[in-house]
Amino acid sequence: MPVVKLNNEYLCRLTGTDIKTIRDNLPMMGSEVEREEAEQTDVQYFPNRPDLYSAEGTARALRGYLGIETGLVKYSVKPSGIKFTVDPNLKNIRPFLGSAIIRNVKMDNAMIESLMGLQESLHWAVGRGRKKVAIGVHDLDKIEAPFCYKAAEKSTKFVPLDYDVEMDMDEILEKHPKGKAYAKIVKDFPLYPLITDSKNRVCSFPPIINGELTRVTEDTKNILLDVTGIEPRAVSVAVNILCAAFVDMGADIESVSVEGVETPKLAAEKRNVSVKECEKLIGVPLTAEKMAELLLKMRFGAEVINEDTVRVYVPCYRSDIMHDFDVYEDVAIAYGYDKIETSLPPSFTVGKPHPVQALYSTVRDVMVGLEYIENTPFTLTSGKVSYDMMNRTENSQALHVLHPISEDQTIVRTDILPMLMESLSINRSRELPQKIFACGDVVENLITYPKMAAASIHSGADFSEVYAAVDSFCRMMSITYTVKESSDPAFISGRAADVYFDGKKIGVFGEIYPEVLTAFGLEHPVAAFEIDLREFVGE
Repeated sequence: MPVVKLNNEYLCRLTGTDIKTIRDNLPMMGSEVEREEAEQTDVQYFPNRPDLYSAEGTARALRGYLGIETGLVKYSVKPSGIKFTVDPNLKNIRPFLGSAIIRNVKMDNAMIESLMGLQESLHWAVGRGRKKVAIGVHDLDKIEAPFCYKAAEKSTKFVPLDYDVEMDMDEILEKHPKGKAYAKIVKDFPLYPLITDSKNRVCSFPPIINGELTRVTEDTKNILLDVTGIEPRAVSVAVNILCAAFVDMGADIESVSVEGVETPKLAAEKRNVSVKECEKLIGVPLTAEKMAELLLKMRFGAEVINEDTVRVYVPCYRSDIMHDFDVYEDVAIAYGYDKIETSLPPSFTVGKPHPVQALYSTVRDVMVGLEYIENTPFTLTSGKVSYDMMNRTENSQALHVLHPISEDQTIVRTDILPMLMESLSINRSRELPQKIFACGDVVENLITYPKMAAASIHSGADFSEVYAAVDSFCRMMSITYTVKESSDPAFISGRAADVYFDGKKIGVFGEIYPEVLTAFGLEHPVAAFEIDLREFVGE
């Protein structure tokens, strides 16, 4: 979670109260005061409230919570007449742009520091390290409209922020600190994003660095805000939060026409919420009037429609309000969690472990007793690891991920052993022997069931070792088992066996096939076993 550094004098000036009152009430709003210093207070916020990541946002919320200024902040947005064109070649690079003109800015050092802190916090929380969203703030009086957001040749040169020499865009990625930090976002594209003015002067190379030309100082009076990204809602959220902060600084907001669409839109979103549903959820008696009063404290607009309905106007900067439940949470915060009486639930039950979890606990005890160390592999894996590298035929009943985020996470695991082999591969530079096990759910034919597996790697790992481990495991688990020669291609033929219980095959063990060892980059023998635990789940 981000820790925001707040200037005490500036925060008190914006809030209209003293620093002790502020520090006492911040935790009741769902934040945590990390550090208290003479000139600064460090506050930790949840990632769902990026609107609080500045002195301006914190003060806005506090004024409502303390009753100093309640209700919805209404933002006036005038058209600036300034236009932005967007190059179609950015479609597969960084296609979305939000913008605004900030007029009549009167910035002191505390304001500039707050703005820079908000910008970096938004880069983290909303922008996912600038990949999803990147923000540029420019001195408007140093450049001329209209502006162009385009895909530029890598040879384009300009003076990046904090430098005094021209560099082409590849040089910036190689030499500038910000270039080195964020080059991975753009370096593989044939063209780079660039923002220029009417004279083709470079304002910004998003998401990397602004140009020195448009540096913002205490003398800056008017600002061009640009927000670029790969997701339109995230871009809009960042624009709205920044514009709201500038208004709290005393500035005026003007819209920019981006390909004919005026941005930003700072109007509140309207929704109707239920008083009874809120009352039931938070456990506090409410009337429509009381609920509206509490919502005004949290800087919403609110009006009573009837005894069970309140119309809520959600501020443009509250990106976290996605469901009525989010509104109810703010009602509880405004009421005060410390004022909600604690009580026992009306029904009383005695809990007990789920049979599968009880089985896993027993498996862990047994395997630790056999001197194996537990491993916790991911549930998602790939067909390459599960089947190709294991020398096995693909399981037609595997559950595939519809939209995998990477080629390493395309299916839900059907076996545990491949994951252990992958773990041994990752740790192949570590000392030997390594003896690991894992137990957990697998999915096959849309059915979830428990499995366990274990593997041992060292120069002397062989069939005898793993047979002894299987025998000990089965005896301790009270499994009466038999074995037959196995044809599992993951194991060496003649050095592998299938495990049977009540005439059903429940597992396999043996020495891993050399081709499988090579696929995982392992240079020592591996003896392993895997057991289907469905037959041993208690009632």
